[in-house]
Amino acid sequence: MKAAVLREVGKPLQIEDVQINKPGPHEVLIRTAAAGVCHSDLHFVNGTYPYPLPAVLGHESSGVVEQIGSEVRTVAVGDHVITCLSAFCGHCEHCLTGHMSRCPGTETQRGPDDEPRLANAADPMYQFLNLSSFAEQMLIHEHACTKIRKDMPMDVAALIGCSVTTGVGAITNTAKVQPGETVAVIGCGGVGLAAINGASIAGAGRIIAVDMQGSKLNLAKEFGATDVVDASQGDPVAQVMELTGGGVHHALEAIGLKPTTEQAFKMLARGGTATVIGMIPLGTNIELHGADFLAEKKIQGSLMGSNRFPVDMPRYVDFYMSGKLKLDNMISQRIKLADVNSAFEELERGELARSVIMFD
Repeated sequence: MKAAVLREVGKPLQIEDVQINKPGPHEVLIRTAAAGVCHSDLHFVNGTYPYPLPAVLGHESSGVVEQIGSEVRTVAVGDHVITCLSAFCGHCEHCLTGHMSRCPGTETQRGPDDEPRLANAADPMYQFLNLSSFAEQMLIHEHACTKIRKDMPMDVAALIGCSVTTGVGAITNTAKVQPGETVAVIGCGGVGLAAINGASIAGAGRIIAVDMQGSKLNLAKEFGATDVVDASQGDPVAQVMELTGGGVHHALEAIGLKPTTEQAFKMLARGGTATVIGMIPLGTNIELHGADFLAEKKIQGSLMGSNRFPVDMPRYVDFYMSGKLKLDNMISQRIKLADVNSAFEELERGELARSVIMFD
């Protein structure tokens, strides 16, 4: 099969012929239909986060089940599925207490003495985040995908595999936004737009989108933002404080930077909560003012929207089909696998919401 391989940090991905193994007892072979080009992949291309190489990248995807292992009970051949990087074992403390996204997932991967799922000639390749979806096929654990209805468009379904689940889940599962509360979202890329849309579905009274690009702020309005703040035109914290008369109940950081994380905490009202969705570079220290904790302000992280993806993702599909999730506007362009490096360049410039690779 053709796949996009990262062999060296900071270098373009290479389109190569990669061998894929057969399903083990709890594994599923999927024909990839679509894969989103996510900023999280870019972190590993740039070396902001380390990963063993060579690796087939990609983690936001949809597809059709082609083969299943002897013990698979969750999907069947021919099912349409969405994948999820937070594969879960189902019986650890995190899974049993309803926090499946926190599962270490070691049992969902092949062991060091097993044949690798992916290889190039005689050399093994590393599977990226349990998935490696920049490829014509994926071989994954059954607890890394979930069945969806077949009338769901597969290009849009791929977005639910990461950005939608991360953004909407951060609102509903992590922050637990209540009807009428005020929300600020810093960063209007794919995840930020999904958070804005999720805040609208949750019934937030006021949703403030913060970004430095006017085009993204205009897009944010289509996803449910009631107000926009152009961070290039002055201090965004001061602008949010002026809009709200004292701060927001919830501020969500969807970029992954030290300054924006600190801004999210500063724009909170008394008793407010800042939720960090973005991937802050390793080794980065965040500075917070201790006096703010006396006002019961809180800061927390969110891993993949604190998802229970076998339950959440089919519901997000229903939200899209009923018109509640505005995912069509999130796709900026549909591309071929060979165009993946150009999509990364555009993503790094912050020009697009989402590029989706289509596998015909």
